[in-house]
Amino acid sequence: MQGLAGVLANEPSLVKRATVDPAAFAAIYDHYFAAVYNYLRYRVHDPDVADDLTATVFESALAKLSSYRPARAPFGAWVFGLARHAVTDHFRATRRRRWLSLDILRERASDGPDPEHQAIDAEAREGMLTAVARLSERERDIVGLKFAAGLSNRRIAELTDLKEGNVAVILYRAIRRLRKELRAEEQTS
Repeated sequence: MQGLAGVLANEPSLVKRATVDPAAFAAIYDHYFAAVYNYLRYRVHDPDVADDLTATVFESALAKLSSYRPARAPFGAWVFGLARHAVTDHFRATRRRRWLSLDILRERASDGPDPEHQAIDAEAREGMLTAVARLSERERDIVGLKFAAGLSNRRIAELTDLKEGNVAVILYRAIRRLRKELRAEEQTS
């Protein structure tokens, strides 16, 4: 994810070329794939759904490439905007159709050599997901962009139309709240 510290070296020319030659999009895809996938994986908590959403984001990016305007935002911010919309659309669609996932049943049965260790890990993961779910939508989004996508506060600020200082404060408060909730949960266990 080192490439996320800055813009892809020849990104403007690659974007321009990719509008007429989709093969030029490959370098852009390679540069942003891991960060977009990690962000989506963090937000949806299901690797299969994250795979599907990542594919959707890059398909959409390629299809809408001619509508990208560099003067409005950096390309990375535009791609993450598409990813954020994909998450919103996904949650909107899943609210309409609630069903029991077979993945839940698969997680219940353990083929691993150490079921106790797996149960402890699952409980800790569930506690973290529960604590994260208590954050506001904006806090979850910013925490996801920071820790799952590996973006800097400056890049998050560009993407969310917030000031960099506001991003830092939101992150600080969200992390402090997560720590407090996890400690409280640990003490009650």
